[in-house]
Amino acid sequence: MKIGIIGAGNIGGNLTRRLTRLGHEVSVANSRGPATLTALAEETGATPVTVADAARGAELVVVTIPLKNVPDLPSGLFDEAADGFAVLDTGNYYPGRDGRIDAIEDDGLTESRWTEQHIGHPVIKAFNGTYAQDILDKPLPKGDPERMALPVAGDDEAAKKVVRDLIDELGFDTVDAGGIDESWRQQPDTPVYGLRAGVAAVTDALAAASPERPATFRA
Repeated sequence: MKIGIIGAGNIGGNLTRRLTRLGHEVSVANSRGPATLTALAEETGATPVTVADAARGAELVVVTIPLKNVPDLPSGLFDEAADGFAVLDTGNYYPGRDGRIDAIEDDGLTESRWTEQHIGHPVIKAFNGTYAQDILDKPLPKGDPERMALPVAGDDEAAKKVVRDLIDELGFDTVDAGGIDESWRQQPDTPVYGLRAGVAAVTDALAAASPERPATFRA
């Protein structure tokens, strides 16, 4: 696939590494500009681009930036994306970093629903509770009893399948975590967040989650 990755931090960088190794055509962008991505590009073969160009021709766009920076993404970001493109959101709300977001704190919006409203396109939420190094170190073949599972939430079933198939290719199982309004089940400080486990344990952890946002993740 042609994949655009916006954000070259721990998650974005390691997704770039794995996806290029798997043969996908990856463009990667960050807030500081393509010149700062030379080392990652040389290591992986990915193409460094501006944020405005990251989605051009992309079948999948990965948004992996601090939540506070989502409103700063350029308008028209997806105008030249491929038909039927999907957006993967890895973001989390950390008030200490992002500042208070009233729509999340007071109105009860899930973090990914808030992101959707700002970017104007449905998202699939995954990798938000995954340790970045595990993307490199923990992939296992399908059927391996030690294979980790990742929760995946989203409303667009076709886009969700694209993301789940890609995660399978990366070496992880997936659990359907419901729609974006249910994605609070995988937000920070829930039982599944950071859980290194298989399908059964991830399914149980999602079911055990509480919709009450913990005090540690409130401003």
